[in-house]
Amino acid sequence: MKSKTLKKDKVNIITLGCSKNLVDSEVLSGQLAANDINVVHENTKLDHNISVVNTCGFIDKAKEESINTILDQLELKRRGKLDKVYVTGCLSERYRADLELEMPEVDAWFGTLELPLILKQFDADYKTELLGERLLSTPKHYAYLKISEGCNRTCSFCAIPLMRGQHISKPIEALVAEAEGLVKKGVKEIMLIAQELTYYGLDIYKKRELPRLLNALADVKGLEWIRLHYAYPGKFPLEILDVMRERDNICKYLDMPLQHAGNRMLSAMQRNITREEMTALIRAIREKVPGICLRTTLIAGFPGETEEDVAELKEFLQEHRFDRVGIFQYSHEENTSAYDLVDDVPAEVKAERAQEIMEVQQEISYEKNQEKIGKIVKVIIDKKEAGRYLGRTEYDSVEVDNEVVIYSDQKLPIGEFVQVKITKAYDYDLEGEVVYIFTT
Repeated sequence: MKSKTLKKDKVNIITLGCSKNLVDSEVLSGQLAANDINVVHENTKLDHNISVVNTCGFIDKAKEESINTILDQLELKRRGKLDKVYVTGCLSERYRADLELEMPEVDAWFGTLELPLILKQFDADYKTELLGERLLSTPKHYAYLKISEGCNRTCSFCAIPLMRGQHISKPIEALVAEAEGLVKKGVKEIMLIAQELTYYGLDIYKKRELPRLLNALADVKGLEWIRLHYAYPGKFPLEILDVMRERDNICKYLDMPLQHAGNRMLSAMQRNITREEMTALIRAIREKVPGICLRTTLIAGFPGETEEDVAELKEFLQEHRFDRVGIFQYSHEENTSAYDLVDDVPAEVKAERAQEIMEVQQEISYEKNQEKIGKIVKVIIDKKEAGRYLGRTEYDSVEVDNEVVIYSDQKLPIGEFVQVKITKAYDYDLEGEVVYIFTT
């Protein structure tokens, strides 16, 4: 049996799932550090004695990854490598009672909004004066900014409201202060995240106030790129586009998950929008912000989906030629309204349909990238890897979108901007040479 060590605790936080979870982990890290507790993210040295696993419960694959990660940490504990294993996040919020029975070796379980209770495990105080402060786990030149928590939408496939609760907006003043703090740490790009961006402000200001928030953030000195993720298409506030067009530091980029294209599927998914309305919205967006990059996500294999529905979705992609597309295979989630439907599309068919859809998008992406050859674009350098630099344009978000590959004998500063002439184009990435380095 391991004897109790007198060595100071070191906490490792492991984050699974989306960027919203990542922000939660960063906030927890900031609180622990402010209480003089040694904390790290994704520690590979294994010189910590406590693990906190921040789980995802979004779809089956995410749940499986979360459970496997918890089991890995419990194995380290069994071997005497860890003293404590704590679990938080969406999976813990949703399935805590069952998980406590299945994994009694976990020292404590916490939901998505129980940060003060986690801190109590460390005899640490929740410091309200740290509002917005966090230890970044991203490279120092970009960060996520979570503008709200939860969701009031009732999409039939989605379990997020079960895990994150109802929509709660953060006040504009708090978000501006947080953005200013991030800039002081060297952040040049922030990615606005929420389960539903366009709903921002309805709860605290009684009207949609994303445009006002964007203008306030655009005024923050030193903030060069502001990027919008996860905008719901129904009742989309078009004033957002006016701000995007007028403010130079708001990226001409919009991540707007549509999920499907046919009215039958959209109705079954309870998306509260029709194909015709989506088409009108896409055209209005492109008219108001010429050259905008539109990203969307789709679901393959929703209950009742037919080959005709898939054909309609592929035709929709060819009609609108999105710049970026991601796809999920439908996951049958308990306590969602779609759970009452028969999950009648076999797993292998879901995979085949997802592949078919992405093949259509791959061709569109290749053609769009070919049009960029010879053009000069502004690129932020994210990292150097395998003897080459990897960066992104304003039309590309971190990890999910295209990269610009740069071979350069000249040392390029990570986190700084350069101008690149595109020389080659592939399905999803570009290649280019530096023509100018911006000096700060």
